[in-house]
Amino acid sequence: MMKYSDIDQQKSAFVFELDNVIYPEKDYLFQVYYLFASFLEYTELVDAKLITALMVDTYNTQGKDAVFDKVKEKFAIDEKYRINFQHLLLTVKLPLKLLVYQALLDMLQEIVVDRKKIFIVANDNPALQLNKIKQTEWHGLENYLFCYFAEEISPMPEPDVLHLLMKEHGLARRDVVMVGYSEAAANSAEACGIDYYNIREIL
Repeated sequence: MMKYSDIDQQKSAFVFELDNVIYPEKDYLFQVYYLFASFLEYTELVDAKLITALMVDTYNTQGKDAVFDKVKEKFAIDEKYRINFQHLLLTVKLPLKLLVYQALLDMLQEIVVDRKKIFIVANDNPALQLNKIKQTEWHGLENYLFCYFAEEISPMPEPDVLHLLMKEHGLARRDVVMVGYSEAAANSAEACGIDYYNIREIL
């Protein structure tokens, strides 16, 4: 398992992807599924536990994009509820805060102590990603974060968001290291010419 001390100490800026890097994305989605299933139980008199179980199973086997369609098909749910589901994804107030992976939290705290910059670069819908960031338990680290939303510029794997943050903070490629999870993040870092680590090397 790689630690902060294993990374080139000349690096002065650390860029982190959000989903499955800072915390497990499923920790957000599964809470949304639970709340949506409870909503359907209230409006359609269907069993919330069965719906939640189906949503989680579909996420695990087919991915998050298939979840609503599977519920619609299995429980004959009206298409009109897709809007409710999408709205909940963007605006949900989670029952439980999102917890940062412990190994990553340790690294982030060491970076702050060393007075180096921390960037969060989030792909996907900016409103969705901001809602996740706001509901993460940062342990005070939120005061040291610079957040960028790639879709406001151009989604990764385009490197534009990395070029922008480097320009705005006076950083050279040799100053920056990125930690990510997705292939898009890896390709973006490669296109930008900055060092890259997969989060699996840290956790």
